[in-house]
Amino acid sequence: MGPMQNRIGFGFRPTDARSAVEIIVRAEAAGFGTAWTVMPALGRDTMRLLAAAALRTSTIKLGTSIVPAFTRHPLALVTQALALEDLAPGRLRLGVGTSHQRTMIAAYGLPFDRPLAQLREYVAILSAALYTGRVAYTGAYYTAHAEFPTAPGTPVLVSALRDHAWELAGELSDGGISWITPLAYLTSGAKPAMARGAKRSGRPEPPVVGHVFVSAEPDRGVVRAAVRESLGYYASAPFYQRMFEASGYPLGEGNAVPDALIDALVISGDPGTIAQGLKERLGGGIDEVLIDVVPGPDQRAAENAVFAVVRAL
Repeated sequence: MGPMQNRIGFGFRPTDARSAVEIIVRAEAAGFGTAWTVMPALGRDTMRLLAAAALRTSTIKLGTSIVPAFTRHPLALVTQALALEDLAPGRLRLGVGTSHQRTMIAAYGLPFDRPLAQLREYVAILSAALYTGRVAYTGAYYTAHAEFPTAPGTPVLVSALRDHAWELAGELSDGGISWITPLAYLTSGAKPAMARGAKRSGRPEPPVVGHVFVSAEPDRGVVRAAVRESLGYYASAPFYQRMFEASGYPLGEGNAVPDALIDALVISGDPGTIAQGLKERLGGGIDEVLIDVVPGPDQRAAENAVFAVVRAL
């Protein structure tokens, strides 16, 4: 694995446990630095999937992008992380986030009036337990008093969308993870916000992991159509609408997704074009990229084409 490959991760949404493990094995063979499992509020439990993948892999880092934090007490997630560290020492990257109001409230009936304040407590407990082996915390949302025999120092990352979340990531976490966010916003909004948060807590600025769609499909129209369909859910969410507008890509009438926004979120074309696009992202202020392969009629073939590019870097 080269230094550039180490900065490239592969993200996917597990549809079943067996295929998820196989994808992670393939991603390791392709040279990806991290395999990121995307977990919706009611998706397959990715901590268990990563435990299975840990026994089939040896070098690739195993990341969650993300575990919806409020679905379990932070100490419960700590116990899962400790088990994964036993199986794959030093390979877990624990990404957590608030998930989305409309799914969390509908599914779990949880309060969602101050999600970032709640996430702040959640991350504080995770980091204390995983870095020091002990936590004594009483907050508005969580109480945690515990000691653990080991403290593996598992990095805790936070998913972030707007400036306040990026500031929290800079202040408390080991990295911020974006989702369908144009590069322009990551460099002009997210990075400065993370720097402010890091400065406030007197710590080094953690890395930004930038999500990007990638496709080896040569027809740009086909790629745009597939990505536009994938963006339907997000285009209807006010918080994503505001982020798109702040990025310089406001949605059209009826929340129509413009081609310019899709083009800002996608790298597609032949292997040379994809490789160049990844290099430009990594050289443009983003510390790591998280590749999301654009859906196609033969998803495994679509993944293999992108994997081949990464393997050749």
